[in-house]
Amino acid sequence: MLLENKQVAIIGGGPGGLTLARLLQLQNVNVKVYERDLNKDARVQGSPLDLHDGSGLAAIHKALLFEEFKNNFLPGADKTLILNEKAEVFFSDHETNIHEDFDNAYFRPEIDRGVLRKILLESLQPETVIWNHHFVSMEAKNQGWLMHFKDGNSVYADIVIASDGANSKIRPYITDIKPFYTGIVMLEGNIYESKKNAPNISSLINGGKIMAFGDTQNILVGQKGGGDLGFYISFKADENWTKANGLDYTDKTQMLEWFKNEYPIWSPVWYELFENISAPFIPRPIYCMPLNQNWDTLSNLTMIGDAAHVMPPFAGEGANMAMLDALELSECLTSDKFKTVQEAISGYEGIMRERASVAAKESLENGEKMHSKDALKTMLNFFLG
Repeated sequence: MLLENKQVAIIGGGPGGLTLARLLQLQNVNVKVYERDLNKDARVQGSPLDLHDGSGLAAIHKALLFEEFKNNFLPGADKTLILNEKAEVFFSDHETNIHEDFDNAYFRPEIDRGVLRKILLESLQPETVIWNHHFVSMEAKNQGWLMHFKDGNSVYADIVIASDGANSKIRPYITDIKPFYTGIVMLEGNIYESKKNAPNISSLINGGKIMAFGDTQNILVGQKGGGDLGFYISFKADENWTKANGLDYTDKTQMLEWFKNEYPIWSPVWYELFENISAPFIPRPIYCMPLNQNWDTLSNLTMIGDAAHVMPPFAGEGANMAMLDALELSECLTSDKFKTVQEAISGYEGIMRERASVAAKESLENGEKMHSKDALKTMLNFFLG
């Protein structure tokens, strides 16, 4: 096998990196995951993920974790409401979407990110994940890499795989191609114990998700595990908006006043999100890798997930692509059809770039539709077929 007697290092313990570690360990590969978080409970995980049949779920099946996934997904979290800015309901599938059909290729079951991470972590061999290891730099050594971490530790690996997200510190060792700004900003917020702290929105969402559209602006709300809610205020803005707006993202009162000024025709129903947010808002300018990106394959270094192909979230493909990256890369690296690791990486990267480009294009197009003047009509037409 190509990876026999080789040490593989994965930088980043998100869904893609942990899935890759699990798949490689099933093939008896020596692999470590280096994660900058202090421990598994160091931070709140983001919004739930809806896993797709040919990507995220395919990886879960190959990782032999499907039954565990079925025991922990969020029933009903894929149910959707489409509202206007007045919080008037224009579409609901709550009465018709009543079956959790894992045999249906169009069923996209949702799972809390934290729960998925827990499932993947518990599937790994003890001490696979090395916590509190913030990658700083690396240098070529022998046939591999000597990696340096913020705490002063240095570790050697024969093969390094970047799974360290959109701001990857390893990507520049592979290519100097940078993502472009899409023109959209999302403000992320979370509300814990939503039935108590946001009863009106909690009652409206009823365990599913809300997509509200009005005059180029969106509010997206999703049920999270444990009764929490995650939401996004989404709009078009200049690239420097997050740094130049003068907002204090920890100040609920100031953020509500901003919302009233910038979303003037939106109903007071939405104020509950701002009045009861459980942590500071997180501003997220949305970037995307060029659809035609290319680079020369290296013999001991590659990347998966957002590090390779960050894209907007408007097609629900980001985590699914990362997990499919993990599946396809693991298959290439443990296959007997390639003579060298470099050939295996090249085989993976060619396929990955092509399909990621298709997913990114769809995400970009959806983002434009969702932030257009006719967004409500466009999205209703989509959901009504």
